[in-house]
Amino acid sequence: MKTDEGPKKLSDLFAQKIATVKPPAYQWQDLALRIIKELAIPNFKRNSVFKACKDNHQIFIERCLNETKELCRSGDKWKYFFKLVDKGNQIKN
Repeated sequence: MKTDEGPKKLSDLFAQKIATVKPPAYQWQDLALRIIKELAIPNFKRNSVFKACKDNHQIFIERCLNETKELCRSGDKWKYFFKLVDKGNQIKN
């Protein structure tokens, strides 16, 4: 059986890249990533989720997410989510 002897040269150590996942810098980014995962948001709408989470309060976005999960049983849940966010923005203005 062959054993791993490790790197032979010092340059071999630096050549090995360790994959690290950078955590979100802001709380709204983490919320947006969670929404994208839970509602299966398509790639072309990801930026809209980030903008909605950045521009609106976290409690409002979580309420829209919960209502979407409760009320939209079939079809595209992400469309219903954006409809709720837009309706809330119209009331705010």
